[in-house]
Amino acid sequence: MKLLDLLAYYGNQLNEERETAMVHRVDAPFEIPRARHIRTVGSLHLYAVELPEGKSLVPDAPVTILPASDLDPTEGYVFGRQDQETLILTVDAFGQIVENCTVIPDTLGYLETASNRLSEMASKPESFTLGPAERLVPWLDPDPSTADPHARDTISATVLTTVWGEEQAARWTKLGPLLVEQIRKNKRILMLAPDHEATDKLTSLMARTLRNAALPIKSLLSRYELPLCEEAGGVLLSELSFENHMHQFYAKANANKTALRKKYDRFRELTPILAYKRDRQKDLNEVKLLEWRLLTEVSEFQGKIKHIDTIVAEYEATPIWKRLAMQTAGKNVKTLGEYRLLYEQKLQALMKEVEIAQNRIRELTPEATIPKDLRPEYDELKEEISRLGGTKKIREMLSAGEGTNRQAFIQNKRILATTPERIIHDPVFKRVRFDVLLIDDAPKIPAPLILAAAGITRERIILSGDTQDLLPLPSGDSRAGLGQWRQHCLPTQLGSEPQPSIVGQA
Repeated sequence: MKLLDLLAYYGNQLNEERETAMVHRVDAPFEIPRARHIRTVGSLHLYAVELPEGKSLVPDAPVTILPASDLDPTEGYVFGRQDQETLILTVDAFGQIVENCTVIPDTLGYLETASNRLSEMASKPESFTLGPAERLVPWLDPDPSTADPHARDTISATVLTTVWGEEQAARWTKLGPLLVEQIRKNKRILMLAPDHEATDKLTSLMARTLRNAALPIKSLLSRYELPLCEEAGGVLLSELSFENHMHQFYAKANANKTALRKKYDRFRELTPILAYKRDRQKDLNEVKLLEWRLLTEVSEFQGKIKHIDTIVAEYEATPIWKRLAMQTAGKNVKTLGEYRLLYEQKLQALMKEVEIAQNRIRELTPEATIPKDLRPEYDELKEEISRLGGTKKIREMLSAGEGTNRQAFIQNKRILATTPERIIHDPVFKRVRFDVLLIDDAPKIPAPLILAAAGITRERIILSGDTQDLLPLPSGDSRAGLGQWRQHCLPTQLGSEPQPSIVGQA
């Protein structure tokens, strides 16, 4: 069977599983006596609920919680079990301890999403990276005509590497150098384990491996979901939570954006003020220039009047021949008096204009004066805004979406640890790609989930686990050529009582 046929087969199996779940009404709402808030990380809230006897929820399946109070319903998904309680991760908090809530499972939607993902991979292979996934076909669907039962082991180890062994510690000893080698090659690694507890242990292993290799842990490694336990193997897992990293990053980014917005608003506030003062300064300079011109004319007329007074005072002592010359030039005593009267009239008009100009100067001076500390503040803000690309660029930065972008943030993570169910159900994993896929305890993971994760892997797949965990083929299977993983499908639970299932349990 080819890979695309295998994907279509599992897609159909999941669709049949969904129809079976629909017949048995596994998504019927039911009441829970109490929901207890455990902790909050970023925008996610973890609650522990006590399920009624005979009720169960599918791990990683979405649910809706209706509080008994007037609070709005909140969405979430099943996170796992701990101390006889079921953990649910919600996007909204609805109290510390809430009595009598209604839980509405969405197992049908969960199976439909998984079936659609595999069907899409089969119908649109160009949208995925199925090269390494092809190497899984000999394991999932071995050719019965092959004489050598170990022929599948001849697959190039550069694309598909298997680390089998009964002892987990021995397998991890081999995985450590493999992972460090890929990290030093700047590869993006996706690590999967069967459940959240196993994923926490795998994350702890990776953290210790990075520490031993003198590589930064927090900047490289991230646990996509919230860790079930705060600490494992001497590693504080809560500090490696993807949600915690993203929350801290965006909190800092929003703080920087808030500071930038304050600077921008202050710049916008100071700009018209300084522009107004600049205009007033321009007007003040023009009025001062006018005042200077008027005072220059006043000085000229004052000089002329003084000259006339001097001539009149000296007229009696002036020789007759000089008087005649003055009269010839039209400057006799009579005409000098007329000239003096005209000069005085001009001088009085000029003085009125000078007084108006000086009053205007007194009005403009405070308006044009810039406070001592205002100009340096404005110059500093202007320099900062110019460094960031100008006001247009800053407006684009401030108008950018305030919501967190999980895809952009996840693409900056070099190593991501998660569960296989998140890969097939979370839409963010349809758009991101990884270079290396590491699957620990691979025989315990359903084959559809392995294929979904392989579809976003570009270069290499590393399988680890105990081959004793592989389920034997049923003797009456009409598709006896399918490998042991064929029996693994999603771990659906069709009710409290045993129910017939289209596919076997993982």
